[in-house]
Amino acid sequence: MTKYLISFPSEAMRLSEEEFRKAGIDARAVIDEAKASGVYVFGGGINEGVAPALVSADGSVRPVQALRSSGTRTVFEWPRKSAAPKWFQITANSSYRRECHHN
Repeated sequence: MTKYLISFPSEAMRLSEEEFRKAGIDARAVIDEAKASGVYVFGGGINEGVAPALVSADGSVRPVQALRSSGTRTVFEWPRKSAAPKWFQITANSSYRRECHHN
């Protein structure tokens, strides 16, 4: 099955404390629904305080200066591409999800 990445840059996440609390509730609801539907692969955030690095196949690690990453990432998996728009919409409609980018 094909995997789809939905990402949200931290710059899009300007929330008050109350909005942030609600965002957490909404985000967990979306993930719970995705897990129950069997389409959730994984998700997580980026620690922007840690410099990015490239890990090669041989295990060596080197710093990467040009790479900038922020925010959260969620990966879903669907048997047909036609299922993707439904989940993009669900994710984008939660109060936590201000902006939706997919690859």
